[in-house]
Amino acid sequence: MIDIKIIREKPDLVAESIRNRCTDLPFDLIIDMDIRKRKLLQEVEELRSTRNKVSDEIGIRKKSGKNCDHLISRMKEVNSEIKSIEKTLSVTDDELKKHILSIPNIPHPSVPVGRNETDNVVVKEWGEKHHIDFEPLPHWDIGEDLGILDFRRAAKITGSRFTVYHGMGARLERALINFMLDIHRTRHDYREVLPPFIVNDQSLTATGQLPKFADDLFKLEGCSYYLIPTAEVPVTNLHRNEILTEEDLPLKYVSYTPCFRSEAGSHGKDTRGIVRQHQFNKVELVKFVEPENSYNELESLLKDAEKILQLLNIPYRVIVLCTGDLGFSAAKTYDIEVWLPGQNRYCEISSCSNFESFQARRAGIRYRPKGRKKSKLVHTLNGSGLAVGRTVVAILDNYQKEDGSVVIPEVLRPYMNGAEIITGP
Repeated sequence: MIDIKIIREKPDLVAESIRNRCTDLPFDLIIDMDIRKRKLLQEVEELRSTRNKVSDEIGIRKKSGKNCDHLISRMKEVNSEIKSIEKTLSVTDDELKKHILSIPNIPHPSVPVGRNETDNVVVKEWGEKHHIDFEPLPHWDIGEDLGILDFRRAAKITGSRFTVYHGMGARLERALINFMLDIHRTRHDYREVLPPFIVNDQSLTATGQLPKFADDLFKLEGCSYYLIPTAEVPVTNLHRNEILTEEDLPLKYVSYTPCFRSEAGSHGKDTRGIVRQHQFNKVELVKFVEPENSYNELESLLKDAEKILQLLNIPYRVIVLCTGDLGFSAAKTYDIEVWLPGQNRYCEISSCSNFESFQARRAGIRYRPKGRKKSKLVHTLNGSGLAVGRTVVAILDNYQKEDGSVVIPEVLRPYMNGAEIITGP
């Protein structure tokens, strides 16, 4: 959430941010609403001051035996005015809060200005593309031919954009989850946590999914509970409405969870295979850090996510998102995209973001610097480390052989009882 002080003191900065993000928001209305709220507050305070003075005068006149009927009548008028203005103030304040919650985060100055994904900037490429001297197949054909991905039965069980993993496919998914957790826990010093996969509406509001992205969520009927769209939500909310100490920071968590998304607005995009599913597994990295360190921590988080692909020897590139493609809550985001020879394109496998104080303000997550009484908002960061299904896709595409088999990356073999290759049934 944007600090109301920034809206008041630097309205041009916020207005420019909204324009650069290609977002249509009634910012002038928000400014006017804030002015009206402050005016109402001033009127209430003046009336309360008047009421106190009249009350004191009534007390003095009663003690001296003087008539005070006119003052009592005036008191009733003032009370009526206060109640009327307080009612208007409450409605105005609720409306203002709702509008402020709809304002996206202000991009960091280093974020390139652009309208959409075509304006994103490649900042790094890693690895040589695997030499494939035959016509490579896309992962959905490889998976079905090997009998490890079953889209037809998944559609029968649930519907489109679901998958049943069989045999070595299921083992590969499970191996990747354990491999990623182990690397981040032992090499990168993250604390592993397994949170609930269902959260309340306060948790989703705190991280920025509500109210703006309600259509992307799966809501449980008859209550204010939702299936999580990402582990970012429950893990960030571990410290909602808490004051941490400076010694606690940085706090680094790694979490495996399934994720559930309606994929509203993504019709026709990545509908084949397991790139864009309603249910998928992901290993997530979440950090709580001191503000002055947050951009160094973002670079570190990005390297932690990259390390998984480097160990798997899968070529990838890193891009920095432009203002028009930046996520609602993020101040800066790097996307990691893996090369998929079966589709002759790059595909996002991780987003690593710094939200600065945007989520912390909504969630009430603060820390107390050493030697100070006043607490400060932390900065929150998160990144996929990695999306597991898309990592399966990258392995099938990059490690496919002409006979239809798939070589298992060497670092994964201990997690698959030494198996070296996936062959057909």
